[in-house]
Amino acid sequence: MMKRGRLFVAGMLAGISFSVLGVTTPVWSAFRIDPGADIQADPETVQAIENTFIRADSAIEEGDLDALMQLYSENYRYKDLTKADMRKIWQDFFEQYDRVDTLHAFSRIEVKPGNPLTALITCTGALWATSDQTNQRVDLASWVGDIHHLIFEDGVWKILGQRRNAPNRSEFGQAPPPLF
Repeated sequence: MMKRGRLFVAGMLAGISFSVLGVTTPVWSAFRIDPGADIQADPETVQAIENTFIRADSAIEEGDLDALMQLYSENYRYKDLTKADMRKIWQDFFEQYDRVDTLHAFSRIEVKPGNPLTALITCTGALWATSDQTNQRVDLASWVGDIHHLIFEDGVWKILGQRRNAPNRSEFGQAPPPLF
């Protein structure tokens, strides 16, 4: 088990760009495990969890709803929302926004033994995008210390739900931001 966190950065300045009014702007996603993070998992498991978030960011950047939904467990629940509800939220999101930028900073990764394995990941982050209607950048959501709940199923880590530690600021009202 890793007791001290190491810094991992993946997807920084992803190299994808869009042209808006003739100005090309990079899309980026940042993912990192904070130095000093509490890691309660082996390095291979941490890497597999990282890969889930990297794949999610890639699907978001590409607007690939099907690829993104493959990362959700069939048993996904957040309050009364299901995987089908999240699909609709994401579909609406992709219809309204372009050039999506995300930030995830993990301060704790705790893998729980069992069959199946589950993981609790404490995350602080944000979501920005460009509105299709106004062509303006919009700060859609930010969160501090929320917990992403993952499950190991079908040989990969999938999103099972999330726990809100505090109310987030979101244009999506009572629903969670269209994340995990």
